Amino acid sequence: MLNVSPRYREYETLPGLNDPSIPALAPVPTGESEDTKRIVERFGEDILEAGLHNGQQMVYVKPERLVELAEFVKNDPSLAYEALVDVTAIDRLKLPIAGSDARFHTAYQLRSYQRKQHLMILSPANSIDGDPTKPTVPSLAGVFAGAIWPEREVLDLMGVNFAGHPDPRRILMPERWPYHPLRKDIPEGGEEVPFTLTWDDPQFETLGKQVLPAESVEPALPPGMDIQNMVLNMGPHHPSTHGVLRLVVELDGETVVNIDPDLGYLHSGFEKTGENKRYKDFVYYTDRMDYLSPMLNNFGYCLTVEKLLGIDVPERAKVIRVIMGELQRIASHLFWLGTHVMDVSGTGLAVMMYATRERERILDLFEMACGARLTVSYLRIGGVWKDLPPAFLTNLRDLLAILPRYFDDYESMMTDAPVWQERLQGIGYLSRADVINMGLTGPMLRGSGVDWDLRRDAPYGDYQNYDFKVPVFTDGDCYARYLVRIEEMRQSVRILEQAVNNLPDGIFRIDDRKVSLPPRAELDVSMEALIHHFKLMTEGFRVPPGIVYQGIEASKGELGYFVVSDGSAVPYRLHVRGPSFNNLFAISKMCKGLTISDVVTNIGSIDIVLGDVDR
Repeated sequence: MLNVSPRYREYETLPGLNDPSIPALAPVPTGESEDTKRIVERFGEDILEAGLHNGQQMVYVKPERLVELAEFVKNDPSLAYEALVDVTAIDRLKLPIAGSDARFHTAYQLRSYQRKQHLMILSPANSIDGDPTKPTVPSLAGVFAGAIWPEREVLDLMGVNFAGHPDPRRILMPERWPYHPLRKDIPEGGEEVPFTLTWDDPQFETLGKQVLPAESVEPALPPGMDIQNMVLNMGPHHPSTHGVLRLVVELDGETVVNIDPDLGYLHSGFEKTGENKRYKDFVYYTDRMDYLSPMLNNFGYCLTVEKLLGIDVPERAKVIRVIMGELQRIASHLFWLGTHVMDVSGTGLAVMMYATRERERILDLFEMACGARLTVSYLRIGGVWKDLPPAFLTNLRDLLAILPRYFDDYESMMTDAPVWQERLQGIGYLSRADVINMGLTGPMLRGSGVDWDLRRDAPYGDYQNYDFKVPVFTDGDCYARYLVRIEEMRQSVRILEQAVNNLPDGIFRIDDRKVSLPPRAELDVSMEALIHHFKLMTEGFRVPPGIVYQGIEASKGELGYFVVSDGSAVPYRLHVRGPSFNNLFAISKMCKGLTISDVVTNIGSIDIVLGDVDR
């Protein structure tokens, strides 16, 4: 018999190394607000918990009253939570819950645009036939159309059934995929097998199970489509779908009868990965989601973790973040403009080249600051990676001086062009009620007359200190969304000018050695700094138990992160609300009654990135 080390060694169980309080449940909300007070008065004992948590309004409700609660907060004039912006779920299998507690909780993010308020609702899921692996809650699709796709995502990835859902199909994984990948008892996939001489090591339990096969079958006709009409595949390999997106298009002649998007060809598993990486290490993964807006992806994630930690970053770091975020917004809109013009007319090569020229100058600035142009990973929890180089501000000022003139050039070529107007005006119409009910955000929302921007109406990163206008157009068509994005670039220049002129001196990263790495120069002279560096690099930092949702105004709409902490250095639950995913839900309604060529226009008008759709 081999003389090997025991699997459990005494020193590994010392309190300093393994805190017995981890994992821990998030604290229950405390206190109350006017909204939570009104909800408790209305629903009484059916509200399990209510109050404030991490500065957010939070309500736990019994699943039997979930639909009634959603209808109440939507229709009550004093609450008016008219939009559902996100749905997700938490698998509590590895949390210290009692045997009678529900394994799965669903979580909903509601928004009142009228009152500028946000409400989080959580509900425990009942079990079908007493089986905790078969959770069920009522669907909110009858209250908010915007629940349809997010609930399908939760059904697909978590296995939560939504009673009464109008279209309970998988949405990201193949229809015959045997498991629900975000459950805690499903392996991450692709794990390296550790070197060991003990074959009963628990890490061998998933050996050979990381890749789970699914039977390849002929795709079925999507629900509601008639085989008597022509059913056309558009994509997944088609330039106008902006990535690996497959659209099943039902046509009566050239008129679109229905569209069913088929997603999941680029499914990268960011959420599962994030739940197996330390908080500090997931920053680098966020670049790869909306890969045309990596700075904004960094921004939203860092704000979310900082809210859980209860820290505030230095003033200089805040301004640098705003600079990078607004440069990224312009760069993303420039790429959208160039590709959209090519999609729609095929004669807009000049605009494509000009927009690429300006975008390259922005990427030059990113490279100057962090050495990367696409996957930047520049923003970090607690601030930014390093300070701006001396030449950065000079080059930025030069760029800001010429950008407005270039925007005028784009408009002189496009805004009044007859072909551009014919292809965009009246196409892809969505009413104000439509965009709110479907949970759309960003230019999709503002192009239909909803005056809402998270930078102004739910400020983060000190955006309340900047003077800018939120462009809103009421026509609700592709042309209105084009005008929104053009004006947004101008307003971003306005914000950047203020940021450059008011960039304060000081540190660029929080001076807390428990969260932020010490400067390199300290490592040679300070043993404490060396210890902090070693522990941060090998263990990361622990985040207090809690639940938080943080949304930012990204280039394509609201980018939101929902994080549940169990007190360890790794997120227990990490969910990403990708604006491209939620906005793409509108494609069918936008295209019905139009022609096949208008489908291309509408896809471009939404401005999707498939890394942000499939996540």
